[in-house]
Amino acid sequence: MASKRISNMQNKLGQDPPVTSVQLRTKTSQSCGERLTQSRSMVLQESDFTHKLNLSVGGASAAAAKVRGEVLNVAKIKHHGQKQKKVWTGMCLVLDSDQLYFYTEPSLEQSDVVQLSGAVVQWVKDKSSRENVFQVTTRTGSEFLLQLDTRPTASKWFHAIEDAVQSSTRSNLHLRRSNSSENLHRHRPPTGQGTTANTKKTTPVHRRSIIFRGSKLKHTSSDLDKTGVKNKLKKFLSRRPSMKTLQEKGLIKDRVYGCDLFTLCQREGTCVPSFVQQCVNAIDKRGLEVHGIYRVSGNLATIQKLRFIVDQEEKLDLDQPQWSEIHVVTGALKMFFRELPEPLFPLHFFQSVVDVLNIKDAKEKVQRLKKLIDDLPRVNYETVKLLFLHLNRVLKFSRQNLMSTQSLGIVFGPTLMWAGLEAGNMAVNMVYQSQIVELVLIQSPGIFSLDRK
Repeated sequence: MASKRISNMQNKLGQDPPVTSVQLRTKTSQSCGERLTQSRSMVLQESDFTHKLNLSVGGASAAAAKVRGEVLNVAKIKHHGQKQKKVWTGMCLVLDSDQLYFYTEPSLEQSDVVQLSGAVVQWVKDKSSRENVFQVTTRTGSEFLLQLDTRPTASKWFHAIEDAVQSSTRSNLHLRRSNSSENLHRHRPPTGQGTTANTKKTTPVHRRSIIFRGSKLKHTSSDLDKTGVKNKLKKFLSRRPSMKTLQEKGLIKDRVYGCDLFTLCQREGTCVPSFVQQCVNAIDKRGLEVHGIYRVSGNLATIQKLRFIVDQEEKLDLDQPQWSEIHVVTGALKMFFRELPEPLFPLHFFQSVVDVLNIKDAKEKVQRLKKLIDDLPRVNYETVKLLFLHLNRVLKFSRQNLMSTQSLGIVFGPTLMWAGLEAGNMAVNMVYQSQIVELVLIQSPGIFSLDRK
């Protein structure tokens, strides 16, 4: 059986059976690593095997000829990019001009063949605690660790494999270039051949063509007019249903978030958006004493879920368990005001109220502020009144919720008003926003005490 395996191996390598020396392990009492590297040369007699093993491959490079079959410690750590468990195994290696063969000991059965073209060989220290370890990485992503205890022998194998890699890579590159040049000359017409009467003179033509199933379809503006594509598009656009028709059929629903305040209240037939009223009622019911009310953020995913339900005009009940966290309700209310196309306090209101802040006389300041708020559009005024009277109720429980006038001003300043794009410094405007909200909060009982004229 051993003779048959060796004969098969020779047939694969294309070798004759002359006698050669091979490295065989010597049984000693030393460790496994030392046992694999210590070997002795032995000449095989014809009485032992019918065919002899020649581990020097025919046609190998000069570098490959310097190394013969030797036992090295081998560990395959990757196979086509997939990591594998590192297991060291003593294997007999044969280096060809462009391939590296691995044979298991002692049966000498072929285990792996490594294509060296495009491979990378390098010394490594961080992938094993052993010494004299180098790595062979193939073009397909497989990685092998090779190790010998003696540095000179390990270096001999390293440089031989490195030379074989460079040689095989250069050969493949030259072959590819030769093939490409041959194909180029094959399709190029012979030089010096004159044009005949049947040969058409080609001139560059600037045109657009679409290759479809081997034919060229030329499209120009005149062709489009002939086929009536433009007319069909015009008819389609003219017959397209209007937004109002789609809304009446229920195909398009008006949103609540991002909708103009006047349009939303007109659609609902109210002076205050019903969603704002629901949120204020829920917070009055179970959130006035909650620590950090309006300052603490709620779960954003739950807030977005609530927003989706509101935009779809589904029936909303904020007393359901899924809305039990009051910070979700406050977060949804603040998001509603932030996404208004125009802030609750209109853009022209901002600069007027900034001028009011500079008035030194307190009585005149309150009167001017009250007049500015009275001049707001009705839906804005009613919504401001509802919100600020609610925030005053929040301030009554400031010892429990730890929310002051200043903290509410910081929260609601940028939410309820903002200046135009060209209006001054942003940092200064943020200070004004907070101060305006604080002033309205403090003066709310006097501003909203009398019915609006």
